Amino acid sequence: MTTYVSPVSFTTVAQSIPPNVFADMDRKVAAAVAGGADVIDLAKGNPDAFPADFIRDVAKRAVDDPANARYSPFDGKPSFLRAAERWYRNVYDVDLDWKTQLFAVEGAVDGLAALFAVLVAPGDAVAYADPYYPSYHCMTVMGRAEEILLPSLAERGFLPDLDAVAEETWDRIKVLILNYPNNPTGAQAPREFFERAVELAHEHHFAIIQDFAYAGLGVNGHQISLLSVPGALEVAVEVCSLSKMYAMAGWRAGFVAGNDDIVSHVKQYHYQMGSMVTASIQDAGTAALESDQGCVDELASRYAVRRRIVAGGLRDAGLDVFDSEGGIYAWVHAPEGLTGERFADLLLERAAVAALPGTCFGKVGVDYVRFSLLKSEDQLREAVRRIAAVL
Repeated sequence: MTTYVSPVSFTTVAQSIPPNVFADMDRKVAAAVAGGADVIDLAKGNPDAFPADFIRDVAKRAVDDPANARYSPFDGKPSFLRAAERWYRNVYDVDLDWKTQLFAVEGAVDGLAALFAVLVAPGDAVAYADPYYPSYHCMTVMGRAEEILLPSLAERGFLPDLDAVAEETWDRIKVLILNYPNNPTGAQAPREFFERAVELAHEHHFAIIQDFAYAGLGVNGHQISLLSVPGALEVAVEVCSLSKMYAMAGWRAGFVAGNDDIVSHVKQYHYQMGSMVTASIQDAGTAALESDQGCVDELASRYAVRRRIVAGGLRDAGLDVFDSEGGIYAWVHAPEGLTGERFADLLLERAAVAALPGTCFGKVGVDYVRFSLLKSEDQLREAVRRIAAVL
């Protein structure tokens, strides 16, 4: 088949896009499978759960509603936004105005991309914890902004030491990105950490984006919303996704919540550059948000059991596993003498178990690997057995 080269040069943004670490791993796994390996893929963060029956029932009915075949309101359906408003009040004791402080987006990355577009200009400084979710790095690079990494080390429970950052560095920072419960480590930030972040934002005049993609999926109940901290609404927004909470990853729904002015600018950007969440999915999301959250608790319990299987089994095999308090991953130190990347390669080659090396998530993760908990308990036990045999 003939291939054609573009007749024009590509933009600076197009030429600066970093590789997608998840796509690279998919290719490695596919090659192993093509070679005959029975791979247990613990590299993906793709939920294996299914939305609860009542959520699916609403979605099915909503597809047959003729009104849902039309364009949705630009901000999202009022019913969906009101449900998000009530969810914040009921679950996190946060009072928001659905008309001015909430905006529907097609998942967390859609919201993050819009926030970067309205907040980050070339040359601005963006800070986030290392290890980090790769999109933060990619969006910073594509926006030609300065990346300031805040090391999050094991001895601090993989939380950055905010007070170790120099005053002059805080003065340069335009945006601080937080992500708790954290991907990849599973670390959870206590209220005192959020309070200090908000205090610094007020003092040094920067904005905070909290990526709240793993809300509800903690070991000890739900997590803290950054927006529940006094003064947070003056400096911060939170990006919520229904993907992990309600196992709606493929349905693409979420919302940006918080500071009125930031939300307003995200809306204006999205009106021109984005599209709204499918109307029937918003109806299903409304049902999920207005439920008693029992389906979220069930998922959190399921992941807690899986975490014990993986973390406990790998500890018994002699590995150092971070005792995380949330999320859907296990963060594991590679054996002595091996980098995380080499360890991940060996596991795929010799155990047919796929894991992501910690270097996918920054510099601090060089000696770590991330295991997903998104397989059945039997598959996780088998993966642990294979890894132990290789060790």
